[in-house]
Amino acid sequence: MTEEEKIFAGMLFFPGDQQLKAIKLKAHNLNIDFNALHEDETEKRASILKELLGSLGENSFIQGPVTFHYGKHTFIGSHTFINFNLTVQDDAVVKIGDHCDFGPNVTIVTPMHPLIASEREALITAEGEKRRLCYAKPVTVGNGCWLCANVTVLPGVTIGDNCVIGAGSVVTEDVPANSFAAGVPCRVIREITAEDSIAKKPEFSGQCEVIK
Repeated sequence: MTEEEKIFAGMLFFPGDQQLKAIKLKAHNLNIDFNALHEDETEKRASILKELLGSLGENSFIQGPVTFHYGKHTFIGSHTFINFNLTVQDDAVVKIGDHCDFGPNVTIVTPMHPLIASEREALITAEGEKRRLCYAKPVTVGNGCWLCANVTVLPGVTIGDNCVIGAGSVVTEDVPANSFAAGVPCRVIREITAEDSIAKKPEFSGQCEVIK
């Protein structure tokens, strides 16, 4: 089993493995290339994202700058907008759905380290080698989600469809679909309902109407 296969199996893996280091180096260099481009250099930016990411759906836009750790482990759906300073430490797989909106400074992390300090320094592998090991848990963000500014999503979390995560939240547990959740740690505040429609807010809706 390769070290990358161990990641996907949820097992301890060696991040210093040469194959993993090569994947990360490629991603880190592509991050720099993407971040150096002007916003209107759309073809060059699209070309880099195609090489960097596992997939990026149609009509999705990433403002940049970005930092992806592996890149190829991240899959982003269609019609999704991602604002400034996205960081994705995608050791394990990260899936972001369609029609999502990310505010500035959203961070998604998947790796985990042992809690005991001596175990963070080194463990003995199945082959009898002393190495610094970690493990990782995948993250999923459903369709139609809005992650507000400075949200951090921790390893193993699934955010259901149509959720809103309040600014500055640290999401440590799964969030059910159609929820407004916020806080540190993030907690469900309430369900999002028809009463939240812009149609119910004439004080700022102006002449705009909801599509039926």
